[in-house]
Amino acid sequence: MTFKELHLSAPLLDALDEKSYHTPTAIQQQAIPIALEGKDVLGLAQTGTGKTAAFALPILERLKHTVTAHTKYHTIKALILTPTRELAIQIEEAFAHYGKYTPLRHAVIFGGIKPARQIQELRHGADILIATPGRLLDFVSQGIIRLDKLQIFVLDEADRMLDMGFIHDIRRIIKLLPTRKQTLFFSATMPTEVEKISSQLLVKPVRVEVAPVSSTVNTISQYLYLVEKPQKVDLLVELLQQKSDERVLVFSRTKHGADKLARVLSKRQLHSEAIHGNKSQNARQSALSNFKSGKTRIIIATDIAARGIDVHELGVVINYDLPDVAETYVHRIGRTGRAGHSGVALTLCTPEERSTINEIQKLTGRRLTMASTPTLKDIKWQTELPVEKETSKKRNNKSVKKNRSVKKSVPTAVPVRSTT
Repeated sequence: MTFKELHLSAPLLDALDEKSYHTPTAIQQQAIPIALEGKDVLGLAQTGTGKTAAFALPILERLKHTVTAHTKYHTIKALILTPTRELAIQIEEAFAHYGKYTPLRHAVIFGGIKPARQIQELRHGADILIATPGRLLDFVSQGIIRLDKLQIFVLDEADRMLDMGFIHDIRRIIKLLPTRKQTLFFSATMPTEVEKISSQLLVKPVRVEVAPVSSTVNTISQYLYLVEKPQKVDLLVELLQQKSDERVLVFSRTKHGADKLARVLSKRQLHSEAIHGNKSQNARQSALSNFKSGKTRIIIATDIAARGIDVHELGVVINYDLPDVAETYVHRIGRTGRAGHSGVALTLCTPEERSTINEIQKLTGRRLTMASTPTLKDIKWQTELPVEKETSKKRNNKSVKKNRSVKKSVPTAVPVRSTT
């Protein structure tokens, strides 16, 4: 299937052609035709599946006839609500690319910077608004933004919104929206609270689902390194040196840990930049721009900050610290292997983190390929690495298996590409 077969108009097809986008992803193939019909959409898709275009393209297609080049007053007809500044900027860039040959105007607002420039942009008029919850509510309360003419509402990354504590803001925003509108609702997972919000917003939605959270993209090769904690930095340095010709995203569990790691790497002559919530907006955007342009080869990020990283053909993701939740691992490695490109995910695991590896492998149903490093001394400790998801039959046999102990040596494995 091609984008032309999705019945998009020439202005959008020309913009897509300029970006060399010819074949829609699975979520785009499913969601775009439904959205073009004006129906509500409940989309379940993990990061890296192309969901931004899945809602941006139908919005542009549906709204492009509502204004002309001579339109003097532009009112907000579409609102895209997203949890982080980085994601808001990423979505704004997508609308700029896809809508460059339409007369539609768009604007983006988020916190962390002075509001004057954003207010000035809004006064020039916008048909499409991309916003984070806090800044949106602030501008609404000041009378800067009105939503009474809204036709389309998009709630993006709904599960992340709730993880970040935006549930009350979302409920306040829902009350501000017109009753009659089209709603496009996207989330990687569907916990109970997200399901409640979706039921409040959506009217007879069509559900589209691709790449559930338990799956990992089949273009990503995944490797596991067992390492003692004191050797962790040395192993990271060795891996970064091996990947010296590629851009690398390194995950740290904490903000302090990201800053500390950046300082350590600098002392090892490996320039890197850290991004997290304590960094100023200018510093974060500067780091991301440097990373995208290739000026900075290594970026160290916390999970929330990394959700806005969308780098074309990012080759390597390294889990320096394992996440607290297994699902986060899937989101992390989804930063690479995007849009059909191949990628590599390397995970450093200490003895204290072995239970998290077990949970990741239970969730994904895949065994991470064991790997070893040629210069660091052999790792002596072992770990259990279950692959198959637990079934009722296996649960009944737990008491028998509990008394069995099979010790296996850690092999030096030839990398094998993961499949879904």
